[in-house]
Amino acid sequence: MAELLLFHHAQGQTPGFLAFADDLRRAGHVVHTPDLYHGRTFDSLEAGIGYAKELGFGALLENGVQAADGLPGALAYAGFSLGVMPAQQLAQTRPGACGALLLHACVPASEFGGWPDGVPVQIHAMDADPYFVEDGDIDAARELVASTTEADLFLYPGGEHLFADRSLPSYDAAAADLMTGRVLEFLASR
Repeated sequence: MAELLLFHHAQGQTPGFLAFADDLRRAGHVVHTPDLYHGRTFDSLEAGIGYAKELGFGALLENGVQAADGLPGALAYAGFSLGVMPAQQLAQTRPGACGALLLHACVPASEFGGWPDGVPVQIHAMDADPYFVEDGDIDAARELVASTTEADLFLYPGGEHLFADRSLPSYDAAAADLMTGRVLEFLASR
C-alpha cells in the first residue's frame, strides 16, 4: 500500500479526476487530493488554464507544495497535466519521496534541480497530444528517462490530452485502463 498526493489538472477536481483517485483507493492506497482551485471546475481546458493564469502558476505551485505539509515524508507524488508541476517539484525536492507519476505532462527535471537518485517515476501521455508533444513535454520526458534507470515513459496512441479523465470528452477507455493498470503496479511496489 502506498500513500499518494495526487494533484488535479487545469479543469479542477472533475468527477473523472476524483474517480481515478477512488480507483487507487479501492486498490488499498491512501490518496490525498488537495483542491488547488477551492471547489471550482471548468468545462474546457482553455477556461481552466485561464483561471490558473489568473491565480498565478507560482501561487498554484506554492499551494501544491504546502499541501504536503503535515503529511509523511514517504509519499508518492502524482499529477494530471497542470498538477504535474507541484507533484514533480515535491518528488524532486521533498525528502523521502518514494515515487512519482507524471500524467499527461512532464516538466524539465532541471526546473527543480535534477532528478533525485532512488525516486522511480512513470510518465504517461498520448503520442500525438499537442500539449505534450508541441509544448516540449515529450522532450523533457525523454531527457528524464535518459538521466536515470528508474524512469519509464509510456506513450499511448492518440491525440487526446486528458485521456484518463472519464468525465471529459477526451477520455480514451482503452488507454486509461492500460495506464491505470501500470500505475497500480507501480504503486504496489512502493
